[in-house]
Amino acid sequence: MKKNMGTADKAIRIIIAAVIAILYFTGYVSGTVGIILLILAGIFVLTSFISFCPLYAPLGINTCKVKQK
Repeated sequence: MKKNMGTADKAIRIIIAAVIAILYFTGYVSGTVGIILLILAGIFVLTSFISFCPLYAPLGINTCKVKQK
């Protein structure tokens, strides 16, 4: 798996995941929508930590500034 996410992309995903978590745990978002958003937030955090987005690969998107060998 080649890295395809840059630092800014990872930071934005972490911020979005944190906002979703705050909205869910404070009760602003609940029910099925809340669960779906929590799953999405989990995916954002996971892809940020591994620096790889599976949706970017088929689309040819690469926000990583580091050259791959």
